[in-house]
Amino acid sequence: MAYQYYDSEVIEILDETDSVKRFFFRITGLENFTFKAGQFVMLDLPLNSKVNNRSYSIASNPTENNEFELVVVLKPDGLGTNYLFNEQTIKPGTKVKCSKALGKFTLDENTDKEICFICTGTGIAPFRAMLMDLERKGILKDKKVNLIFGCRFEKDILYRKQFEKLASEFPDFNYYPVLSRQSDTWQGEKGYVHGVYQKLYADKQPAVFYLCGWKNMIMEARDILHNLGYDRKDIKFELYD
Repeated sequence: MAYQYYDSEVIEILDETDSVKRFFFRITGLENFTFKAGQFVMLDLPLNSKVNNRSYSIASNPTENNEFELVVVLKPDGLGTNYLFNEQTIKPGTKVKCSKALGKFTLDENTDKEICFICTGTGIAPFRAMLMDLERKGILKDKKVNLIFGCRFEKDILYRKQFEKLASEFPDFNYYPVLSRQSDTWQGEKGYVHGVYQKLYADKQPAVFYLCGWKNMIMEARDILHNLGYDRKDIKFELYD
């Protein structure tokens, strides 16, 4: 597929964890970079591969400017992430070709149902964008929203302070970080994301589910939610390779 590409510039890179970086981009030549919370972009990288573009969900909320954020985990065998994590190839000031915003994994803000976000790893990116957008529009105070975020260790919890702050400010927003490999010092949810939403929705109250992360997690979650009695139209998902 041919994509429309813009010129963009890396303006900042932050180490979020030992294997995750946050990349901030500015689209040059555009006053506003238009996208919907939940969409992704394709970066055209010089990888000497049959396919040089790589897709990444936008982790920032839509605003009236030309900047956006990506959060990326290093895959040891991934050409794209190894290129992005190489300080010799990507640093502030580096120019990168970036597509327009793509994808249909967006939030129905008008639903009267409870919203449940279920994710693992950097699958948190589109949900951070959605939550920031809901807060910016003043909608979050009127919505019952659950965020269930699966990680291995406590150090892997991305954007932790931001989500804890939202949970303290909005009584109907509930934040559940879930750790699969953690010592007894962790006081939060343990195991995998599946156990958390099974408890929360044991009474099958009306809800719409958004899933993002690794394929195995999403496939298992879809099956469990179907068995709980939820319809396919109430289960939206975005797969990560």
